[in-house]
Amino acid sequence: QVQLVESGGGLVQAGGSLRLSCAASGGTFSSYALGWFRQAPGKERRFVAAISWSGAMSYYGDSVKGRFTISRDDAMNTVHLRMNNLKPEDTAVYYCAVRKAGNIGRARAEYDYWGQGTQVTVSS
Repeated sequence: QVQLVESGGGLVQAGGSLRLSCAASGGTFSSYALGWFRQAPGKERRFVAAISWSGAMSYYGDSVKGRFTISRDDAMNTVHLRMNNLKPEDTAVYYCAVRKAGNIGRARAEYDYWGQGTQVTVSS
């Protein structure tokens, strides 16, 4: 069983930056692929970014490419999401997730464990 706890969300003005973190406990963190998803009110949870078990590969949703960066710190069992040039449409609850298979996944069903989410609100 893997437990995930997100942090770093908050209120920011458009154009600003935030860094989300997700701390994991349990399992074998360094062997897992990791992902971030987000869910805006009334919408489905959508893929944001993912990183492979080795950190050598990452993948981003089209709407965040060039603005968001995913990274992992296996020594701390933590995954981060650096978000720059934030836009009001980035407002959502952000969830981190673990995929026990080490390769990148982009679908919700490919992930095995989820955090409880952290709210990000971007004001215009």
